[in-house]
Amino acid sequence: MDSDKSILVVSAHAADFVWRAGGAIALYAGRGYRVRILCLSYGERGESERLWRQPGMTLDCVKALRRAESEKAAGILGAEIRFFDSGDYPIRPTDETAHEMVVEFRKLQPEFVLTHSFADPYNFDHPDATNLTLRTRVYAQAAGYPAEGKKLGAPPVFIFEPHQPEQCEFKPQVLLDITPVYEIKRKAMESMEAQEHLWEYYSDLARRRGTQAVRNSGRKEIKYAEAFQRVYPQVSSELS
Repeated sequence: MDSDKSILVVSAHAADFVWRAGGAIALYAGRGYRVRILCLSYGERGESERLWRQPGMTLDCVKALRRAESEKAAGILGAEIRFFDSGDYPIRPTDETAHEMVVEFRKLQPEFVLTHSFADPYNFDHPDATNLTLRTRVYAQAAGYPAEGKKLGAPPVFIFEPHQPEQCEFKPQVLLDITPVYEIKRKAMESMEAQEHLWEYYSDLARRRGTQAVRNSGRKEIKYAEAFQRVYPQVSSELS
């Protein structure tokens, strides 16, 4: 158990981390890592259509319901979560939010970071979250940046799979076996009741990525996987 290690996940909206990285989160939480999720928005405008169809729904009520779903899912996965409430469609993080993310990086000193793709023509909040993540990671590395804590090293950043990978220029480079924790991910997905239509989509995706993982490894015991792409080069003393 790696109880002294941690990972950081930056999620644009309340459910993004569940669909795209719930398996990775559960896997590392089960290994004893501290997993901390920074959620920039509740997805109250663009990703809560089912809630808005209910008579008398208000913005504050949507936010509260999405927050409750997200907190429940994070708890199932074994993660901590912090909300910034930076708006939705568009997300507009303040300078204070950026600074607080630098502080999060420095306090957590994550082994690696998970976030969105660089492009998403279907949801511009996602690449905005990516850019904010990478900027604040760089700020946290700067000795002269005025924030508490030890300056950050160089944790690798992995992009999790977007909903429309072909249109988002996403190319899977890492297939992570999530078979041991798939049922945990499924339970967390079912917490996101406002987006029930995505439960089966991401279950099917996990199965497809699992099939690809078997093809690329020969490990026939793999049933479910998640795909990731690296932002920075992997540094290694050997090729394997």
